Amino acid sequence: MSVRRLLIATAAALLGAFALAAPAAAQVSLAEESGGGSGRAGSTVAVALALIGVVVGGWALRSAGKGGGNSRAGAIAALVLALAGLVAGVVALGGSGGEVGSGNGRGGAIVAVVLAVVGLVLGGLALARSRRTA
Repeated sequence: MSVRRLLIATAAALLGAFALAAPAAAQVSLAEESGGGSGRAGSTVAVALALIGVVVGGWALRSAGKGGGNSRAGAIAALVLALAGLVAGVVALGGSGGEVGSGNGRGGAIVAVVLAVVGLVLGGLALARSRRTA
């Protein structure tokens, strides 16, 4: 296993665990508090997932035409990370009230959704190129 594949798999596993744990933690904290917190944590996690998906998708797209074996795994990792960022961004967008700029995470959630769509496109292109060259 190459170092790059190991790093991608580790990052995907860690961020996937955080993405799956974030909704449960948000429900517990909302049940315990009655309106505390700014609501930016969910959108911050979503932006981080989507941004990492874009970076991994860019790496996979760059190496997809070179015939390397890591491009397919990188493309799949980018798709998974971007999809997790998209879901987290939509959940954060749905849970935020008020307008953009009020400090509730709505702007960050919108940025996360846009970045996730870009990550999905890059991952899909890398996956298509890796299938074409294989």
